[in-house]
Amino acid sequence: MKFRKSYIVVPFLLLLLIFHSISLVDSASTPDQFIQCVSINSELSVLPLSTVFFSPNNSLFTSVLQSSAQNLRYLVPSAPKPEFIFTPLHESHVQAAVVCSKQFRLHLRIRSGGHDYEGLSYVSEIERPFILLDLANLRSVQVDIKRNTAWIQAGATTGEVYYRISQKSKVHGFPAGLCTTLGIGGHITGGAYGSMMRKYGLGADNVLDAKIVDVNGRILDRAAMGEDLFWAIRGGGGASFGIILWWKIKLVPVPATVTVFTVSKTLEQGGTKLLYKWQQVVDKLDEDLFIRAIIQPSKDAKTGKKTVVTSYQALFLGGVDRLVQIMSKSFPELGLARKDCAGMSWIQSVLYIAGYSKNTPPEVLLQAKTTSKNYFKAKSDFVRFPIPEKGLEGLWRRFLAEENPLTIWTPYGGMMSKISESSIPFPHRKGNIFMIQYLTVWFDDKKDATKHINWMKSLYDYMAPYVSRFPREAYVNYRDLDLGMNERNNTSFLRAIPWGSKYFKGNFNRLVWIKTKVDPHNFFRHEQSIPPLTHLRIEDLEEWNP
Repeated sequence: MKFRKSYIVVPFLLLLLIFHSISLVDSASTPDQFIQCVSINSELSVLPLSTVFFSPNNSLFTSVLQSSAQNLRYLVPSAPKPEFIFTPLHESHVQAAVVCSKQFRLHLRIRSGGHDYEGLSYVSEIERPFILLDLANLRSVQVDIKRNTAWIQAGATTGEVYYRISQKSKVHGFPAGLCTTLGIGGHITGGAYGSMMRKYGLGADNVLDAKIVDVNGRILDRAAMGEDLFWAIRGGGGASFGIILWWKIKLVPVPATVTVFTVSKTLEQGGTKLLYKWQQVVDKLDEDLFIRAIIQPSKDAKTGKKTVVTSYQALFLGGVDRLVQIMSKSFPELGLARKDCAGMSWIQSVLYIAGYSKNTPPEVLLQAKTTSKNYFKAKSDFVRFPIPEKGLEGLWRRFLAEENPLTIWTPYGGMMSKISESSIPFPHRKGNIFMIQYLTVWFDDKKDATKHINWMKSLYDYMAPYVSRFPREAYVNYRDLDLGMNERNNTSFLRAIPWGSKYFKGNFNRLVWIKTKVDPHNFFRHEQSIPPLTHLRIEDLEEWNP
């Protein structure tokens, strides 16, 4: 696939006039001037730019703002709102957005799918005024089966990517997220795990090239950006180094028929002992087999009492006969029977794991927008030793005291243990049995928010003895501002160490070094962006190179 290079060419005199006019206008009143700046600095062979700018007095502003945002906590009236929203139709618009944001000194937030757990892709708590650059219109997916690759634009969702691959081949897939409405641009910047991770690693492990807009408004591919920056954007978190335009991904082989199952057990059915056994075997299973545990309160069908149910949901890259054989040998305690299993195509398994009902056509993946929006708070952990039954029982007591808690335990091992911690910035590899995602959901933000957030903090404290330590690891795509955050005009290395080490472990120093090299003035920033070392000179960087 070939890309035409874009250049920003502005006559010197005109540039001086623009700069002078910008300096006389307050940033809060600049939408028209910003549009003019974008028009001058981008290609004009597209629809009128007035159709892709939305200010608060535009009737479409609220619907565009809320279109892909998932967490209702950041859509309440008191949440900070952007000065305007820009939904570019062309790569040159993104380049111009960077150039013009710098000229007007407007803080920029970048959204591809809106799934940031703390709303950082569309809300700025620490810096205003800000504008929102929403990449939803840039969603091309170009699949090349002969080369086992695809170029995908940042605004496409995981579901769209999976669907487009499946339309070209029934025996190719991509090992990224289980949720089908994730924006692929931001998703891969955090790592991108999914149900084929034990076989093929993360989505970010299978990226071959990328196109980004850097701090100077240039479009850079892998060769132009260099291997350091290419390393940083694959797992180093979103919106710290530039704006992702395209990913070039490596497709992976999948069987024509895969097998799925979901088997649920309550506490009364021996759920605690079974989950303890799952912890002992799940990272050692055949790497074709992925079994996650989805745990939440429910009512016992017989007694009507509140209990905790664990659903063991699996994808197996093979047929039912081999699956049953593996399970009977490695995890017979689950009691898996052939009747529990279903064979289907890989794209059908995507729908199954995403929670769609049977016979849902795969075209639903093209809808692209999330249908489930809630108020929620989330956290994450990594587990290196099985949590004892006593620890699980304490977890159940806390779950039964909360209204709508959920935890999902994702198995590691297989390929995840074979890839080095420093291969990409995502460091959670060998030694981890599984990852935990904790969630609590509520429906009345005025009355319930503080109560549920405090419950989550208490649960997180309770789990401390059972999870990784020094650091207590966390997954950057499950963003958690409780771990720490940057302050306005104070993005310091020391302040960022607590959360930087949890997300990236030993890779954090290299990320800081790369940030200092490519964005020394910290244009791309947010509450948990990678900080530059502002006191270092370029020659100092070469000496400090981690």
